[in-house]
Amino acid sequence: MEPARKRGRSDMWEHFNLIAPDKPLGYSFIDSNCIFIYKLLSLQVRCLVCSTELKYHGNTSSMIRHFTAKHGATNQGNTNQVDRKRELDEALVNMVVKDSQPFSIVDDCGFKEFVALLDPTYTLPSRRALKNMVVQRYEEEKTKAKAVMQKVEAVSLTADMWTSINMDAYLAVTSHYVDDSVKLATVLLGVLPFPETHTAANITAATRSLMEEWGIEGKVTSIVTDAGANMVASVRILNLRHAICFAHALNLVVKKSLDATPGLEDLRTRARKVVSFFKTSTTAKEKLREVQEQMNRPVKKLIQEVDTRWNSTFLMLQRLFEERQST
Repeated sequence: MEPARKRGRSDMWEHFNLIAPDKPLGYSFIDSNCIFIYKLLSLQVRCLVCSTELKYHGNTSSMIRHFTAKHGATNQGNTNQVDRKRELDEALVNMVVKDSQPFSIVDDCGFKEFVALLDPTYTLPSRRALKNMVVQRYEEEKTKAKAVMQKVEAVSLTADMWTSINMDAYLAVTSHYVDDSVKLATVLLGVLPFPETHTAANITAATRSLMEEWGIEGKVTSIVTDAGANMVASVRILNLRHAICFAHALNLVVKKSLDATPGLEDLRTRARKVVSFFKTSTTAKEKLREVQEQMNRPVKKLIQEVDTRWNSTFLMLQRLFEERQST
């Protein structure tokens, strides 16, 4: 975001970006009868070379002082330096996005030393600046994805409710379509925080909101969900063709079969207790490792059964059988 280009525009705008307003400073009133409040905002500019943020008061004086003091060089040198800064900033954003790195990585001493060794002239952006760059990248990619979705004739959706490790609930909705090269393509429409109760009405409202935002209300041919009563009712309200997730259906079939097999439930219960003991006791876990090494066996951890993955029962029992002498 920069001021509009004008005749005689300062060269400093090649090295600075105007960034979001900071905070309101006061108010201005037209008259006592018809009051229009105009917030006087403190604008800021960010140096593209070192990410330093300066107050902007309508002129480039502070920008010139900063650039002369910190980056005094020839114009060509400055241009190359700015281009290099932008290139490295883009690479940093790519790393954070692809590897799910925290914004605080730019404050880590080891990372700073590593970057300084690779390129001593590069100044890492602040945590706040990095966050702004990632948000900007997100908005750019989302805009591109929306443009693509506008051209798609038909899409199918998958929707799933899930809970994070911090016990926060989310609704994830993904779209699938065939692109111009006749290949299956996927776009994540959104992962929405879901603090509300997981009723069919609330799920329907959230799903419909995403469909409207992406402009695909009349393009959805089907939706895939699990067999939960709330999800089934939500799809019915949306009046869409419903397909039950095959993996969920298979898991339910196997789970019910396991529960109905005489004697197997007791065996699974005992196996889960053994695995839990070794997973919760550091002494037992270390003793298992020592025994495996003494027997010249590969060091392997025990596997716990997971209710939502039917094959985990097999893997748990298989690993216990393999390590029966070690345990």
